[in-house]
This record gives sequence, structure tokens and C-alpha cells, in this order.
Amino acid sequence: MINIKHITSLVKKDVLLETRQQYTFYGILLYVASTIFVVYLSVGEPDEKVWNSLFWIIQLFVCVNAVAKSFLAENKGRMLYFYSIAGATDFIIAKLIFNLLLMSLMSILSLAIFTLLLGNPLQNMLTFIGIVFLGGISLSMVFTFLAAIAAKAQQQAALMAIMGFPIIIPQLLLLMKISTIGFAQVVQNGLTQMIFLLIGLDILVVMLAIILFPFLWKD
Repeated sequence: MINIKHITSLVKKDVLLETRQQYTFYGILLYVASTIFVVYLSVGEPDEKVWNSLFWIIQLFVCVNAVAKSFLAENKGRMLYFYSIAGATDFIIAKLIFNLLLMSLMSILSLAIFTLLLGNPLQNMLTFIGIVFLGGISLSMVFTFLAAIAAKAQQQAALMAIMGFPIIIPQLLLLMKISTIGFAQVVQNGLTQMIFLLIGLDILVVMLAIILFPFLWKD
């Protein structure tokens, strides 16, 4: 049974920890800025196809760094405490919501730095921003689910990378295809269906997390 009060409290807990440990957030932001700056030194202002591809590849690694720590930082003592005060479903939903918010923020900051250093080839900025939000949500959902599975293993980060990249590559290619809307005034046929497909994949990941995480929670 989902308890909104428990979910809200857990999300607030993660937000409070993130604001107190600001070095984590600024570390990720520094990683984003330095990576984009290296790309700028290497290629200058690329054409729109390269710009689009580089943006989503960097988003992938930003998500790994930002979302992975959500479970990797939780020790057994904390997990036992959370087990005593909240259910598995409430816990995983709270993690999904927090990582969704965090990745949405990092996505917008990445886009701002990207346009500042690598130029702005976008024809439809508002549409692309919406796709960036959707992409950030999609990436955070998948890696939150994978981080929850990997947290039970000894080599958590390595296991998450091994499981994650084969799963995320098709989603990343889909995001690259959808985001071409931002570079043209005319929407190509089939792109709307791809957006609904991406949303459907997000819903599927959430359902799998809610169904499967309680079995890991009991371990």
C-alpha cells in the first residue's frame, strides 16, 4: 500500500542531505562543465547532428554519476532503519522522484552550459527543453532501477554499468532521434509515436521497480 506521507518524508530526507552535502552536487556540476569545455576545445562549435549526439552522450554519463550514488551511499544500517519505518514501494518511489528532480535540474544546467560553449543550433528551443526534461526523466528512471539492483552486489558501480549500458543504448538512440524536432521547424512523421513509446518505456520501468524492488528489499 502506497503511503504518500512516507514518500514525501523520504524525498525531503534526500533533498536535505543533498543540500547539506553540497560538494556532491557541485562535483557533478564541475564534471559537466569540464567535460563540455574539453569537447569545446576539441571540436569548437559542431554541426547540429554532432551537437545533438554529444549532448545526449554527456547526459548519459551525468546520469550515471548523479543517480548511481542514491543507492550506493545507503549502508546496511540506514536500509534497516528505512525498512522499519517505510515499505519497499514507498522507498523506491521516493528514490525515483528524487532522482527525477535531480536529473531534471542537471539536464537544464547541462543544456545551458552546452549552448554557452558549443553554440545554439536549435530552431525550436522550447520543444527541445521539453525533450530534455523527458530524456532526463527517462535516464533517471532506468538508472535508479539498476542502482537498486546493483546495491545488493559487492561491485555495485561495475555491475550497474554492465547491466545499464546494453539497456540504455536503445533508449539513448531513441532520444537522439526524438530530439531532432528541436533542430527543424517541421515535425517529421513518426516522431510523435516515438515520444509516446519513450513515455511507455518510462511507465514500464516504474512498474518493474515497484513490483521487483520489494523482493530485493527483503534480502
